[in-house]
Amino acid sequence: MNIYNILVAFDSSKPSFEAVEYTARMIRSIPDVLVTLLFIERLPDKDLFETEALWRTECLDLTTEYKRTLNKAHELFARNEIHENSVNQEYIVSCSSPFEGAKVCATGESIAKDIITIQKEGNHGTIVIGRRGISKEEEFLFGSVSVDLLRQCTGCALWIVNSAEQ
Repeated sequence: MNIYNILVAFDSSKPSFEAVEYTARMIRSIPDVLVTLLFIERLPDKDLFETEALWRTECLDLTTEYKRTLNKAHELFARNEIHENSVNQEYIVSCSSPFEGAKVCATGESIAKDIITIQKEGNHGTIVIGRRGISKEEEFLFGSVSVDLLRQCTGCALWIVNSAEQ
């Protein structure tokens, strides 16, 4: 694994923005570092909407917002004087997307598993994520990406950046 090849898993939440900011500050003075901002698209279930048109509209609004916030995260690196060529974006489309067919897509099974797959394929030596600070009850009911990564991640560093709002 290349320790100077960093994967930042981003979901447009405040904690993930804080993880991006933290990463930018940490690597500011390191030459030849490569960062990949990873966004794994999660779309609402079609069955939650009265019509397919309403679902497609919601999906379009979400994907537009996701891509806009991913670009904002990318700009954080530029503001921290990290060269544009050192930062890549990887947007993994949901397999259920009504808009984009993709060779690689997120099944929605496990975000942690998707992150680890991308980490291994990209030879990333470090994974960075933001942590929301959910309660034990929420973690039990809904799971936690950071806890899943702690359990599954081997052969690389894992930076979990706690949100300031705890």
